[in-house]
Amino acid sequence: MLDAVVVGAGPNGLTAAVELARRGFTVEVFEAAGTIGGGARTEELTLPGYRHDPCSAVHPLGVGSPAFRAMPLARHGLEWLHPELPLAHPFPDGTAAVLARSVGETAMSLGPRDAGAYRRLVAPYLRRWDTLARDFLRTQWNGLPADPVGWARFGLHAAQPVSLLTRRFRDEKARAILAGMAGHAIAPTSGIGTGGLALFFALAGHAVGWPVPRGGSQSIPDALGSYLREQGGAIHVGVEVKRLDELPPARAYVFDTSPTALARIAGLGNAYRHFRYGASVFKIDYALDGPVPWTAPEARRAGTVHVGPTAGEIGAALRAATEGRAPDVPFLITAQPSVVDDSRAPAGKHVFWAYGHVPRGWDGDATEAIERQIERFAPGFRDLVLARAVAGPPQLAARNANYVDGDIACGAFAGLQTVIRPKLTRVPYTTAHPSVFLCSSATPPGPGVHGMSGHHAARAVWRRLRGYG
Repeated sequence: MLDAVVVGAGPNGLTAAVELARRGFTVEVFEAAGTIGGGARTEELTLPGYRHDPCSAVHPLGVGSPAFRAMPLARHGLEWLHPELPLAHPFPDGTAAVLARSVGETAMSLGPRDAGAYRRLVAPYLRRWDTLARDFLRTQWNGLPADPVGWARFGLHAAQPVSLLTRRFRDEKARAILAGMAGHAIAPTSGIGTGGLALFFALAGHAVGWPVPRGGSQSIPDALGSYLREQGGAIHVGVEVKRLDELPPARAYVFDTSPTALARIAGLGNAYRHFRYGASVFKIDYALDGPVPWTAPEARRAGTVHVGPTAGEIGAALRAATEGRAPDVPFLITAQPSVVDDSRAPAGKHVFWAYGHVPRGWDGDATEAIERQIERFAPGFRDLVLARAVAGPPQLAARNANYVDGDIACGAFAGLQTVIRPKLTRVPYTTAHPSVFLCSSATPPGPGVHGMSGHHAARAVWRRLRGYG
């Protein structure tokens, strides 16, 4: 009998498997797709030689993850590449606000009236990334934070909506760049906790950057899989699990799946009937004949570019998507990995992707709206398009079973579910079945390629296996 079986070979499932294997447990992983990766894959979606990331591509939480940092992933092929600027946020006048590794450069890009306010906002947390990351990417079940005073101070900011946090700034650039960072939550900018997410992303940019893995996001699960095999674990791909009794006998079963899928496979009925899924995105991957012709020079040097010039526009777009309407003017999160990784496209060519927010399950076509928005800040962009791969909510859900109705966050970032995922319970990784556990991003600390949900779930598993409760 195995000690543990993991269902789903995304970053969290692989992290859970590695953590258990490192502790001497026998572990096997079963993945329905033909390759491992989950939300961290790299594929030739458009033309031969153009390597795209169908979902996640830029990884501030990955490079700064306590779980990943404790593993020798570089020895297993993971190399982080840092663009000259982590993030640029262009404006119609050809200027841009930036998130740079330097706090000073970032502050000055916001304008003289807000530079000091930005410095004061981030100053208490600078040079404390390791502690802050452990505390932010933790679960309450793990006891007190490492730095209770710092955590409490951060909590005063973290609990705020970003729309409230940005009131300390006088001009639009600072408000817009922070609202854009909060937009990664796929929640209204008036939502509780969005201020904390924006601040955490900003601090990550200063402390560890917003890098891409050489060769694409697939490099992350490939490194995790290689390390797992080195520890004696096994991985099986192309195996769709529909019932628990289809799996080998084991003392524990760990699911890197949506709560809905877990309940169906493990026979838990309506255990997660109150869990809510959130809005979705409409994503386009591009093969380009050259770099994106951004009007703002800073955007040409950035790995990530947010397109939506005002906090008001960003808020309206996110509110529309969460209320069930496709925005006429979308807020776009875009990434251009080939500005720093020439292995992603043929010489002189580029890969680029953009997504805007849409309601979950939406089956419309946002291509025109997205490209019209890009052209506002990069005139002539369409002339460079060699090929495009389009994916709305139905395509995203078909590509990854965890993306229920296209929700790439595996659960809405809203209300109490922001911090209590997937339901109120002492240990959020356990279930009503004593041998079944959940480790996906539906559990704390939530979405992102950081492996911390798998890390915490593994701890719950090995405590149970060793009889600690």
